[in-house]
Amino acid sequence: MIKTDVLIIGAGPTGLFTVFEAGLLKLKTHLIDALPQPGGQCSEIYPKKPIYDIPAYPEILAGDLVDRLMEQIKPFEPGFTLGERAETLEKQEDGSFIVTTNKGTKHHAPVVVIAGGLGSFEPRKPLIANIGDYEDKGVVYMIKDPEVYRNKKVVIAGGGDSALDWAIYLADVASEVALVHRRNEFRGALDSVEKASELAKLGKILLYTEAEVKEIHGENELKAVVIKHNDEAKGQTYVETDYFIPLFGLSPKLGPIGNWGLEIEKNAIMVNNAKDYQTNIPGVFAIGDVNTYPGKLKLILSGFHEAAVMCQYAYQIINPDKRFVMKYTTVGGVQGFDGTKKEAKKEVVQSII
Repeated sequence: MIKTDVLIIGAGPTGLFTVFEAGLLKLKTHLIDALPQPGGQCSEIYPKKPIYDIPAYPEILAGDLVDRLMEQIKPFEPGFTLGERAETLEKQEDGSFIVTTNKGTKHHAPVVVIAGGLGSFEPRKPLIANIGDYEDKGVVYMIKDPEVYRNKKVVIAGGGDSALDWAIYLADVASEVALVHRRNEFRGALDSVEKASELAKLGKILLYTEAEVKEIHGENELKAVVIKHNDEAKGQTYVETDYFIPLFGLSPKLGPIGNWGLEIEKNAIMVNNAKDYQTNIPGVFAIGDVNTYPGKLKLILSGFHEAAVMCQYAYQIINPDKRFVMKYTTVGGVQGFDGTKKEAKKEVVQSII
């Protein structure tokens, strides 16, 4: 059985930053994640997508953010159970918890922190009868490495930020990019809509609005799609392509966590944001996109803040007879469990006689 001070379910940015905040309090951490690598959505879904609202980074790729967080927490030597899903939560007589994964790995901790983002995800698929036959044979639901599409023909379907952003990005990578949306208006950021429109005028994006991909063709792999226009006079357009990427969003699901007796509201975990982000189960906290409370903002930086506050209260649960006095890292430095010490250089003052 794996024992730790703070058991973190979810190894996305919020979960990783929790390791750092707990480490400052000398608390050991262990993380469970269903994905085979740390980083959550940032690693699995959009590692090459730029993020613009991380403090001190005007722009940083999602994958690079994960790399920085992993570097930051390295001195605190967290443990990882990857490729396994947290399945059951059992409260013990002493108030601690045992969390067992779908593969039977047991974890014991006095504090459990759910930092699982929006939960597990399933792509929303278009209603095309034979689409399953072409999955991983030209049909993909998320872009991980844009270089896969270098000098290839790509058809993207969707009207939100993800479809717009990737169409714009791949315009300089793929040999041909087509963007198909069933409406004339897009639901993305205004600057992205304007940029996509400008690229369409320049011929770098083939824009099909008020239209939908209704058929896909090919023998052993995707060769073409058929776009049906809402205007019957336009009929259908046959487009040869190497890849069809429907980006209609992802359906989040809490999975087994939803059966733990937690208070749930609209697929999110209710927490006490006036104090510590604790759930209705004492000793179980929820931070990041997985939680909800009045005024909640689903931003990475909000998750970072919640992690810092939560760790202060986790310390009190683990060390009820101790009083922790918070020191700024600029004063106390950072003492890693691996023996490393980071601190500011001390000024040397000489007296003048």
